[in-house]
Amino acid sequence: MSSICILTDNSAQFPRPSFPGMEIINVIDLGISVYGELNNNGNSIKTTALPATANETLKPHLLPPTVQDFHNSYVNLSKNYNEILGVFLSSSINDCFRNAKTAADALRNSVNIQLIDSQTTSVGLGILVQSIAEAIHNGANSGEVDRMARNLVKHTYTVLSVPGLSYLESNGFVDFTQSTITEMLELFPLFSLEDGVLTPLEKVKSHRQSALYFQEFIEEFIELQHIALVQSSPPNQAEARMLREFVQEVYPHTPFTEHAINLPLATLLGPNSMGLIVIESEH
Repeated sequence: MSSICILTDNSAQFPRPSFPGMEIINVIDLGISVYGELNNNGNSIKTTALPATANETLKPHLLPPTVQDFHNSYVNLSKNYNEILGVFLSSSINDCFRNAKTAADALRNSVNIQLIDSQTTSVGLGILVQSIAEAIHNGANSGEVDRMARNLVKHTYTVLSVPGLSYLESNGFVDFTQSTITEMLELFPLFSLEDGVLTPLEKVKSHRQSALYFQEFIEEFIELQHIALVQSSPPNQAEARMLREFVQEVYPHTPFTEHAINLPLATLLGPNSMGLIVIESEH
């Protein structure tokens, strides 16, 4: 029986398609509800099919796996692993972590389960999971992995540009009036995930202004371990090129990756949203 495995959710996006330790990563799916129908595996709808604005007919919702889903995953994984490390998207934006903990508490006497709230999602979550997998691959024990992961969480920063608020309103984060006014004025609210909580920063009027804000945000750091851009659907090529060239000039030795927005994040924020994730170097 192997020692440790990782369970994460499918909002995670990895900087590289393959890496040491990826074989111990297992993924549980978030539920995607649109048009009143639940798409558990996300195969029946694509990100490109989501309209720019959500309405009462679309009714997009990002749903957590159920407690029973987690129970089943834990039991199955415990047949092959001594320890299960669950690493999930921010508990403040989805009940995935809460349901994972409820299921873990019920199995505390029979299965060794440790949980980490990533306080982020998308590439931020992917980098965290990848770093943990590589550490385990290199022989780190569960205590070392836990300390490393929680330290990395503290150095991960996420900024989101959300054109309109109709998707966030459908998911219960803003009220109808706030969403309607923002959509009418064609504003692009900017949010951070401050300690995992979706926190408003300011409002801009275009994707270009969002990209300029991303640049200013990056400049606040002296040394970065990784910079990632989550592109909207359809992508904003000019803004991505502007940000890429900026990073190459200011942080020439820092990896910069670009990722298409995935279905879970698009269901939560809207397909036209963009995200910036930066990992600060520890020293």
